Order: sequence, then structure tokens, then C-alpha cells
Amino acid sequence: MRRREREKTREFALSIIDKSAHMVLAVTGEDGAPYCVPLSPVRWDDHIYFHCALEGRKLDAMRGEPRVCMTFVGDAQVPAGRFTTYYESAVAFGRASEVTEEGEMVEALRRLCLKYCPEDMELFGREVRRSLPRTGIWKLSLDEVTGKSNFPARGERAARATVE
Repeated sequence: MRRREREKTREFALSIIDKSAHMVLAVTGEDGAPYCVPLSPVRWDDHIYFHCALEGRKLDAMRGEPRVCMTFVGDAQVPAGRFTTYYESAVAFGRASEVTEEGEMVEALRRLCLKYCPEDMELFGREVRRSLPRTGIWKLSLDEVTGKSNFPARGERAARATVE
């Protein structure tokens, strides 16, 4: 990381991963070309899970080259009169693997639903039975995780916000 003063702890990075509604997954295609796609992730221990179709470009890429990079953005804002962007982010490197064991698939889907639509959990069992045969679940190991932020300290942020 070039700007060491912005580097944060692994715990900070994991908190950004947990609160991020989306991530960008970067993979390498068969021809060596990069491919990035936004996904809706959930973290379960030291893995990121996502659901998808059973075929497609990202799946072909991960089957051919399982090494991946994930990017997550937490809070971001452009404060008035500052001509900069305050942000917090996490970047992770890991390996992709397809989940094929039904129990792990269902638990990953349950965790995804708890994160994105907790008010609809009474429908979970029915929806899983209906959609599981046509749903792919992948997990990405969190081998290396870094966090970064350039938000000023809380008191400094409040003071700067009042400057015109």
C-alpha cells in the first residue's frame, strides 16, 4: 500500500466487507484478459459467498484460474469545499471454489437472505426448495485482506464540515 498512513487493521477491513452491499470481483479470463463484475456478497468466517447462475463468463474464468481479487467500498463522501473524496475500502485476494455440498449451499443462501432481505425469511424454505437446483454458490477465501480509509478523525471531520 503506497499511502501507509491510510492503512487500517484487518478487523477494520472485515467490518467494511460486512457492511458493503456490493463488491467487485476481478477474475482472469482464459485469454488472460481481466474481467470485473459487481456482486452481492456475504462473509462467513474467512470466506465470501455469493450466488449466481450455473454458467457464465465469471464462472468459466474462476474454473480456469481460481485466484481472484475482491474490492469493497464502505462510506464515501465528497465534503463541500474539500476537493477530495473521503472513503473507506477493503481489498482481498483469495481463491474461488464452487460450493457443491447442499448443506453449505443452503446455509450460504440463508446468510445472504439474512443480510439482504431479513424481513422475508418466512419465505426462505420455499424459495430455496424452488430455486436451489438452478442456483450456483461460490465461496472465495480471504487469504489477504487490507483496509484503507482517508476519513479524518471524528472531531476533525465535524470541525471541517462547518467551514465554508
